[in-house]
Formats: sequence, C-alpha cells, structure tokens
Amino acid sequence: MVGFGYSRKKARKLTYKNFYNFGKTLIDRIAMMSSKKKAFTYTFNNEKVLREMSNDQKGGILISAHLGNWENAGNLIHERITSTINIVMLDAEVKKIKSFLELKTGGPNYNLIPIKNDLSHLILIHQALKRNELVAMHADRTFDEAKSIELNFLKGKANFPIGPFILAQKFKVPTTFVYAVKASKFHYELYATDPIDNLDSEEIAKTYVKHLEKMVKKHPTQWFNFYKYYVDR
Repeated sequence: MVGFGYSRKKARKLTYKNFYNFGKTLIDRIAMMSSKKKAFTYTFNNEKVLREMSNDQKGGILISAHLGNWENAGNLIHERITSTINIVMLDAEVKKIKSFLELKTGGPNYNLIPIKNDLSHLILIHQALKRNELVAMHADRTFDEAKSIELNFLKGKANFPIGPFILAQKFKVPTTFVYAVKASKFHYELYATDPIDNLDSEEIAKTYVKHLEKMVKKHPTQWFNFYKYYVDR
C-alpha cells in the first residue's frame, strides 16, 4: 500500500481487506462454475467493444492484470461474447487450474495457453489470432528472464513485461484492457476500454499502465499484487 500514499494505519486496514477480498474471489471463481452461478449479477461497461472485436472476425488481444477476478472475466466473455477465448498464463498455473477445475466443475470454459521456456506459446497465440479468436493475458507482473519496460507507476518506478505489448503491435489486431471487479457480495462489474490500434509497443504499454493505475486507485483492495513491483534505487 506504500505507493498509494496511505498512512500506516489505513494501509494496515486495507491490507487486511485485500487478503480478505482475495479469499472471497477464490471462492467466487468456483461458485460461478457451479449451480451457485445464478446468484451472481453483472454490469458490463463498454461491452460493445468486445462484441465488435468478436464480430469483426479479426482476432483481438485483451490485456488485463491481477485485479479483481480475471477468471470471471474469461467466463463472462465466453458466455456473452464468443464461444472461444484463450487465456495465457504460466505453465505451472495451467496444470494446476486445469486439474482442479476438471475435478470440481468439468473443466474451464476457455482455452488455456501455457507460457513455456521454448516460446511455443507464441505459436499458439499466433494461431489463435489467425483463427480470429480473442487472446487474454496479464501485463502487470514480470518474470526473471522476460524483457520488461520501466515506467512511472504509483509514485515510483516499476517494471512491466513488454511481451504483451510487442504482440499487440506485431499482430496488428485490436487491443483492449479488460477487468472484472467485485462490486458487492454477488455483483461484478466488467470493464473494457476502447480498442487501441496503430501504436507501437511502448505507447501501448504507457497507455496500459496509466489505465491500470487509475483502476488500482479505484479498487485498491482488489489488486492482488503479491509480489515485488517497485524498482530499487
């Protein structure tokens, strides 16, 4: 909570709420794939953007963050927008999530693309886009060997993975920033920005980080950034 400029007392209180919300989000992920799903309601902000991206049959990249419930966003887009959505994540996470969801719910409602050291995920992403499908990925966390870009963020400097933004530039497909945050006990809000076209990777990254900062300030207890993100000076 340091980057928000809160007092120690307020930061401690919001940190507790952050962990509490994380636990509720984990429970919601499973509930939304069971008979309990009917209890949840949703509000879509700028849903037309996702519908147009899907209807145009050109493929598209959805860039998100560890904010709110990304799995809920994937399920909602699958149900309301397109029958095929691909979510990119670490190989280890893919194996754990697939095995758990197959055991508890019959499997996820989306295609999982694992990030691997041999870069085979780039081929799968390319193939999905050539099939005019939507590909979703996070862009708020860097990894040891991944290339990154340093940008201003929450009163400091932070590194962000440049890969998602290079893909958006290289494949020349519409790109939007998408989030699903919990508004109340059984209600979620899905956000989608207007699509970005004809920008280079650095410009897309700067636009993303500016929007991400706005979202985490609005929902500070739903940004589950349990990792180091500030650059040491």
